[in-house]
Amino acid sequence: LKGNCNMTKLILLTDYLGFFGSKKTALPYRSGMDKGLLKQRFAEHGIDVDFVEFADIDFRDPGVLGKTYLYTSSEDPGYLYKGYIEDVVLGLEIAGGRVLPPYRFLRANNNKVFMEILRDQSSLPGAQTIRSRHFGTLEELEGRLDSCPEKSVIKSAEGAMSKGVLGANSRHDLIKAARKISITRSFHKDVKDFLRRFKHPGYRVASTHRRKFVVQNLILGFENDWKILCFGDKFFVLRRANRKNDFRASGSGRFEFRRALPDGMLDFARKVYLHFDVPSISLDIGFNGEFHVIEFQAVYFGMTTLEKSEFHWEYVSGEWKIVEGKCELEWEYANSISWYLKRHGR
Repeated sequence: LKGNCNMTKLILLTDYLGFFGSKKTALPYRSGMDKGLLKQRFAEHGIDVDFVEFADIDFRDPGVLGKTYLYTSSEDPGYLYKGYIEDVVLGLEIAGGRVLPPYRFLRANNNKVFMEILRDQSSLPGAQTIRSRHFGTLEELEGRLDSCPEKSVIKSAEGAMSKGVLGANSRHDLIKAARKISITRSFHKDVKDFLRRFKHPGYRVASTHRRKFVVQNLILGFENDWKILCFGDKFFVLRRANRKNDFRASGSGRFEFRRALPDGMLDFARKVYLHFDVPSISLDIGFNGEFHVIEFQAVYFGMTTLEKSEFHWEYVSGEWKIVEGKCELEWEYANSISWYLKRHGR
């Protein structure tokens, strides 16, 4: 969509606090990216941006059609406001607006069930070494226990920094872990539902374990994983060592930036990035002689790896080179959007 002076026009959707995006070093704390600086950086790429709050979108306005929207997300308790953001972004996509990234990646944000559904439909063999079953209740798992591996990883749909991630060495352990992760008990409602069995013969009591979760095959041989942020042709990499006596790396606090990387890892990450076809992406990659995509996010992911890195990798003329120096988040975000729009003919 073209504006005045032949500039590309974008609308950036902010939350109810007026914030856009995630930024670790933001001042005041947790206030998102600097919108004034972000507008300036977009302008340097020939892009004019307006900031609009989600609640100001009018779906009866025919002007919604054909515009391009970037948006933020939320990690509010219970993801209640995120649910509202999903409504608006999906509504824009249905109305003919162009949302970046597409709505499905917002649905997958802090939702490991849908993230795994995207993985299964990705048709990218390199991203499918991890196999998942997803369940909405404990009872669904109990009825399909034989289809799950003996050694498993169980993940709640929500959560970050390895919260809600447990391991199991047997199917007994699997049920125990899933029971812990999926519990949704409410005393008064559960008692009322239980008593319905006596009033209504044949009535089936609702599950008290209805938090959705995924069960994955446990892949051994990881001492660490790699957090890779991809912004156009720039890649930022952080090595995360596992927690002591644990298989989890996220949230361990044992982080370091390394120039020596496993051979082929950047090529693998770039292949995954281009396959999902988004402006930017966060990849958690494991390596045990083979590369594995542990998790991925394409919207509202942590930016610490970019903000704290003293160097990064750039893909130039088919080769990787290290570039020294810190990078500015607002510039890299605007640059990744410009890179994406150019690849798609704006």
